[in-house]
Order: sequence, then structure tokens, then C-alpha cells
Amino acid sequence: MPDTHAVLPADLARDLTVAAIEATIVDVPTLRRHKLSSLSVTAQSYVIVTIRLGNGVEGIGEAATLGGPRWSEESVESIKATIDAHLAPALIGAPAERFQAARARMDGAAKRNNAAKGALESALFDAVGKTLGVPAAQFLGGVVRDRIPVLWTLASGDPAQEIDEAEQKLARRLHETFKVKIGAESVASDLARLRRLAVALEGRARLIVDANQAWDEPTALAALPVLAELGVTLVEQPLPAWNIAGMARLRTRATVPLMADESVFSAHEMADVARAGAADVVSLKLVKHGGLLATRDVAAVAEAAGIGIYGGCLLESSIGAAAHLAVFAGLPSLAWGCEHFGPQILTEDLVTEPLRFADFHIHPPTGPGLGVTLDPDKLRRFARR
Repeated sequence: MPDTHAVLPADLARDLTVAAIEATIVDVPTLRRHKLSSLSVTAQSYVIVTIRLGNGVEGIGEAATLGGPRWSEESVESIKATIDAHLAPALIGAPAERFQAARARMDGAAKRNNAAKGALESALFDAVGKTLGVPAAQFLGGVVRDRIPVLWTLASGDPAQEIDEAEQKLARRLHETFKVKIGAESVASDLARLRRLAVALEGRARLIVDANQAWDEPTALAALPVLAELGVTLVEQPLPAWNIAGMARLRTRATVPLMADESVFSAHEMADVARAGAADVVSLKLVKHGGLLATRDVAAVAEAAGIGIYGGCLLESSIGAAAHLAVFAGLPSLAWGCEHFGPQILTEDLVTEPLRFADFHIHPPTGPGLGVTLDPDKLRRFARR
């Protein structure tokens, strides 16, 4: 990233310093229960970050979690506390447009805490983009695609409800690929549910599955041939995140591509997975990697290793989704599309104009910064008291 601080007019450069940071916890109800192997939620919690620059421009960012510190070690409570006590003081007074320097400041102030860092970095990109009148994606090299295939996750656990939900998405031309969350029930129950979905949607939709680390190696070995027979095209994180060797062994016998998610938080972990031959695809998430720049780093390692890229999500609102799309829109390859359906599963989005879904694609916003505007009334309404 060029040192734009050196080439901007002096008055504008001073105005780009970080003047204030505010972090707010919000809880937004979901339209239906979202059930993973180890947790389920009926409301999604976020930390919404606002960064105000010396010029008065405000940037926004978002950190998402699922069910508290159960998907990763961060919770919205810990994210806000870390921002307030450690990360915000490290950024106050710093030049906002020096993104790499800001990243180093945050890394020096706190280890990991990737969701918190990702929210702050998103807000920096948004504020600087708004100041200069350019989309955040321009700071990452520009876009190569103006729409991205987007899937929907079926995660209620009720196959009848899920078939009806999928039919509605197909009829409205919103989604034609569906990720099915499995692992909360017995393997036999999961496979029976998948069979009902596969029969009901045959020839009209594509299915992938996500076990969220629920299986051991023998269970996965037994289940994978059945998944292949049902037409499942991708299996996400069947084994615990630590079991890279097991994923590699599984991959040598699998007839369905395997995707790493929780196994890959950093570029170093991406390199470990690549060296082990433990995945065909990797799921990218800002909350895992720590921001837009780090997400690009992980993608670059995967691309160099010939590993496919998939745009993962953690039920972000349009704020978090827009930050992801700023990265995804500029990747050289995004063969597996993305899953940023989060804005659609909320009873209400947090922005004045939600992201656009049409013809089985999500359309990245084109306005300056992240291209979305926080709705202050909704922020007040959903803010945790």
C-alpha cells in the first residue's frame, strides 16, 4: 500500500488522523433459528465500530460472532472491551490512511483478537474512502468482478422447513446453491435429512455441507461416499481445526472436495494447510484473518498453492458483508463464490440501503468507502442496554 500520507495536501493529511473511536454492541433477531454443530442462535450479535477522522468524516466497521466465544475465542463483550481499552488508544492520533501501519499498531497492542481488528480496519478503509470519494476496493487494487455468486445456508435442522425455504429462494432467483449445516445430530439423521433435500432439489440446486468440526476421522471416512452419492459438491471442515494431518489423510480418499475454515485463521496456517495437502478450498473471513489486508494475505497464499477460494461469512449485516465484498471483488479468482446471505436472515438490516441480491448473485456496492450507510435509528434500537 503506497504511503498516501506523503502525497496528500498537508491540510487533508492532518484531517485524516483518527480523532475518535466508538464501539457499540448490538443484538439483531434472525428470521429463524440458525443451528450449527455446537450452537444455535435466534439473534445475531455484532460490535459496530465508528471511527471519526479529524476532518469529521466517519467510517464504520463490524465484528460478528456466533453464540458468544464458542465459534472462536472472541465474544462481542470481549471485542468491545479490547477495542475500548487497547486497540482504540493505539489508533487515536494515527494517520488513518496508513493501513499497514495501523495494522502493525493493533498487532502491537493485542495478540489475535482478529474480529476486533477487522472491524477497526474496515472502518479505516471506509473513512478514508469516503474522504477521497473512492470505494474501499480501490485501496486493494480495484475490482475484477461486479457481482459474485452467493449461496444460502439451510440451518434450522428441519428438512421440511428447509425444503420450503430453498424453494422460496429458487423461485425469487436469490440462491441456487445451498450450504447445509450438519453435525448437531447423528450422522444417520444428518444423511437422512440431506437425502430429503437432495431428492426435493435434484437438478435445480447445488448442495454443499458444513460439519463445523463435528466429526472424527472414521466418521468422516464413512460419510463422505454417501455425500458424494447424494451429489454434495463440497464438504467444509469435517474434522477439528487442529487435525491438519487427518484432513490430509481424508483428502487422499475423498471423492468430494474438502474446504478448510476453522483450520485457517492466519497466512501461516494457510501455508501449513497447503504444505500438508489438507484442503482443496479455503473459506475466507475477515473475523478470522483480522481485516481486509490480512484476508488478502491468506488468499494470496492459497492462490499460490492452487487452493480454491470461497468467500465465507459469520452472518454479517450489510456492513460486515460490504467489507468482505471489497476484498472478494478484487481477488484474481473466486471460483466457489461467497455466502454473504447474512443481511437477508436478519429481521432488519443495520444500514439505510441493504446490499442487492439478484439473479443468484450479490452485487458489491459501488459508493465511496464500504458503500453502505449506517442507520442511526436502528443502531439505537438494537444497541444492548
